[in-house]
Amino acid sequence: MIEIEQLKKQFGDLRAVDDVSLAVPGGEFFVILGPNAAGKTTTIKVMAGLMKPTSGSVRICGFDIGTSPIEARRRMAYVPDFPFLYDKLTPAEFFRFTGKLFGMKDPAMEAKAEHLANRFNLGDFLAKPIESLSHGTKQRVAIVSALMHSPEVVVFDEPMVGLDPHHSRVLKDILREQADAGVTVFVSTHQLSVAEEMADRIGIMHQGRLVAVGSHEELQAANRDSTLESIFLSLTDDDA
Repeated sequence: MIEIEQLKKQFGDLRAVDDVSLAVPGGEFFVILGPNAAGKTTTIKVMAGLMKPTSGSVRICGFDIGTSPIEARRRMAYVPDFPFLYDKLTPAEFFRFTGKLFGMKDPAMEAKAEHLANRFNLGDFLAKPIESLSHGTKQRVAIVSALMHSPEVVVFDEPMVGLDPHHSRVLKDILREQADAGVTVFVSTHQLSVAEEMADRIGIMHQGRLVAVGSHEELQAANRDSTLESIFLSLTDDDA
């Protein structure tokens, strides 16, 4: 599970994340929404151990990302909004590299990579240099490599960007399967439709703060609005 307690991240005079607390249990599909510069990506980077918080803490499956980063990351799959891949490798080589990083045995590594690559229709690209692939294909490679080691927590930042409708559907199905199997799924997106369709709970961030958390039905009841779009706009309108 993910446990965030009183998380703050300051950049000079800017408080990008302002006292955020949240718990996402195993088996939950949680979607975080927010306008640009709301603090979503900063929060995720702290969760992934890429940034140190100004104060507060993040625990992944009980391991503090600050004090036990290796144990926490071992249990997590993380795909940023702009994934980094080794362009001179082929996808097949990159999958093997990733599997070895997580200590996977060859048979399990090869079976998992083949299964996920098939679901994302990567068979024709496995022997091609990553640098020759389209943005959407690179995104699929990043997603497969992140999921290979059967993580307990999945954290994806804007994972649908660059994916065509078919592969967006594949990803949504896989993430739903992960949550149904007990994995904690945490996804940041600008696509309200993804939250409406997939999320067990939705969080809305604005100006560094978590301004609302709940199921779609709970958000509707609390805000007296019928659509997620109207709820989102009312909670993130600086002139309201």
